Amino acid sequence: MAEGGEDSDARLVAAAASGDRDAFGALLQRHYNRIHGLAWQLTGSRADADDIAQDVCCILVEKLATFRGEAKFSTWLCGIVFNACRDLQRRRRSFRGLTDRLAVIAGLARGPDGRDLHDAIWVRSAIARLKPAYRDAVVLVAGQQLSHAEAAEILGVAEATISWRMHEVRRMLGSDGGGA
Repeated sequence: MAEGGEDSDARLVAAAASGDRDAFGALLQRHYNRIHGLAWQLTGSRADADDIAQDVCCILVEKLATFRGEAKFSTWLCGIVFNACRDLQRRRRSFRGLTDRLAVIAGLARGPDGRDLHDAIWVRSAIARLKPAYRDAVVLVAGQQLSHAEAAEILGVAEATISWRMHEVRRMLGSDGGGA
């Protein structure tokens, strides 16, 4: 993802909110990989990620004017993607198992040998067994490489809560403790 920085984002957001289609296009181009990547990580499905990314682009047309600049644009955008994914998951909860929604965390990059594939399957399985609160923290912090503060803002919890959840996940996975 090629981000041009928050100052550049702020200019593009202001211009796009004022109706500048080129600015809106540039903003989407800059952040589309993040939108799609987070959606893919959260849903475990490229098709769902495609649909969510398209939905988020449409949502942005409506919500862009509500961006107040209190957080980084990329954090605010991740919140929108996260909520869109959560809405989809609520609608489909009865149709899809937990493992399918999170398969992307380990399945994006298959290694050249069987050991890498084994490790990927183990990671996917371990993360799939986590309670949703832990899993959400892992996807945002490890999968999207957001700071604990940014993940906390998206999830609506204290930064210390994210830090604690990540500590617990490392402890559980390190001791092969399985499902929190």
